[in-house]
Amino acid sequence: MRIATFNILHGRSPADDRVDVDRLATAVKTLDADVLGLQEVDRDQPRSMGADLTAVAAEAMGAVDSQFVAALSGTPGGTWMAATGEEQPGSASYGIALLSRYPVVSWRVVRLPALRSRVPVWFRGAPRPKLVGDEPRVAVAAVLEGPSGQFTVANTHLSFIPGWNALQLSTLVRSLTGTREPLVLMGDLNMSAGQAVRLSGLQPLASAPTFPLDSPTRQLDHVLGRGGITATGPGEAVRLPLSDHRALVVPCAVP
Repeated sequence: MRIATFNILHGRSPADDRVDVDRLATAVKTLDADVLGLQEVDRDQPRSMGADLTAVAAEAMGAVDSQFVAALSGTPGGTWMAATGEEQPGSASYGIALLSRYPVVSWRVVRLPALRSRVPVWFRGAPRPKLVGDEPRVAVAAVLEGPSGQFTVANTHLSFIPGWNALQLSTLVRSLTGTREPLVLMGDLNMSAGQAVRLSGLQPLASAPTFPLDSPTRQLDHVLGRGGITATGPGEAVRLPLSDHRALVVPCAVP
């Protein structure tokens, strides 16, 4: 099976600064993933023409099950609040999604520790740290009925703030204790492969730089696993005509 993670930048292409749902659908078809984790996903947002981007991707890949989980309700950069999971249909929201060509046995949502104040962060090339805040972060997990039996997949988008993303990853892994294995954890973790492996205790299934889009130098997006799942080929960072990240896709086998 093919597993992929992709930070879609709400479907926007840096080349023309537009969101085109047909372009997103074509990109998802190109990945040909059996299980797909998406980050920075819009639903009913004006900037993406009010589209449900999860539904667009699900139709494109032929998913039999999918779930969008809002991290925030409202408009990013404007008026918004942390999502509660009780948002009304048609209200603007933004978050992550998990899509599968295999039937889902059960779903689980994990809301991760929120940073409630601004903190100083050093950015590359900056002469001094900058005070920044962060948005709410969430994870979604599903037990899937795969071709060799049940296994669990979790998808998330962690904070870009060093240290805080480490806390969130540790929290997420603890929350998955006792879940059906094999386990796959994927997403934009906003950290290096070495740190992701060390903090999670999981094994890397794909190694390739994914950011920035042109001439990527860092791997921020990861597919990790435990419980016998193995990569049957090398991971590939796929350049697609949208987002500032490359998608990461890897062929895997479950015992």
